[in-house]
Amino acid sequence: MKLSLLLGAGLLLAGAAQADEVLAKAKGCLACHTVEAKVLGPAYKAVAKKYKGKKDAEATLAQHILKGTPMPAGMGWQKEGQASLPFMPANASVSPADASKLAKWILSLQ
Repeated sequence: MKLSLLLGAGLLLAGAAQADEVLAKAKGCLACHTVEAKVLGPAYKAVAKKYKGKKDAEATLAQHILKGTPMPAGMGWQKEGQASLPFMPANASVSPADASKLAKWILSLQ
């Protein structure tokens, strides 16, 4: 019985992770990000690593999703010959609840 409970819990977690990746796709996040590799924005696993163990990581990341991140002074659109965004624009299609859900999902990635 314990084994079936553990397996059931694992399936629920896997389903939640897939649902949150579907949310990321629906909100346009996957146009610039992927889980594993840098595209225009950093890979979500790299973001999770950057914020791991930091105080208020979920709230900070949720705010970045909602409001974007500032472009550092002197940064342009090109970096090392490749198109690159040095900042993340605000995402008006994401609600605060969805931003928190996305932040939790990103931070859960290993």
